[in-house]
Amino acid sequence: MRGEILRSALHLFAANGFGGTSLHAIAADAGCSKASLIYHFSTKEAILTELLTPAGEGLAALDARLDALPPEERVAAAVTGYVELALRYRREVKILFEATPTMICNPALGDIPAMGERLVVAMSGGSRDPGRIVGAHMVLGAVFVTCAGEVDVPDEVLRDELIAGALRTLDHRAG
Repeated sequence: MRGEILRSALHLFAANGFGGTSLHAIAADAGCSKASLIYHFSTKEAILTELLTPAGEGLAALDARLDALPPEERVAAAVTGYVELALRYRREVKILFEATPTMICNPALGDIPAMGERLVVAMSGGSRDPGRIVGAHMVLGAVFVTCAGEVDVPDEVLRDELIAGALRTLDHRAG
């Protein structure tokens, strides 16, 4: 039942927004009573935290991988890793996008602002050049917005195009 509740909540949060989804709607979609849902999750925020935890762990793992790489490998690895995470967690990204100010502080995501800044440093190649820094911020935002939207392109094609576009934006040639 716990898995059904999570699947229903993810679907409804992505479709209606976190604020636009009630516990009653999640229970009805999952095929259980509200009391059964509350047995598994005391609040809507607890459901959201469990849904966002894997994405937060993935971002933390990417952050750690980038830190271990030599500087010349970080740009391509940061872009590829970020695009893959954004695609893997598309519905979670959509939920975050719709309520960024309140969602970004969810403890399941870790320290998003600090990890985002480290991604910008990795994507800019550690450069202090304003153009490279702005380009890295553009990539961070564009991938986030694109993955939050409904782009009618197969995920594998979208992945390749996002990576190629990001690397062009950063004026970086992979490999």
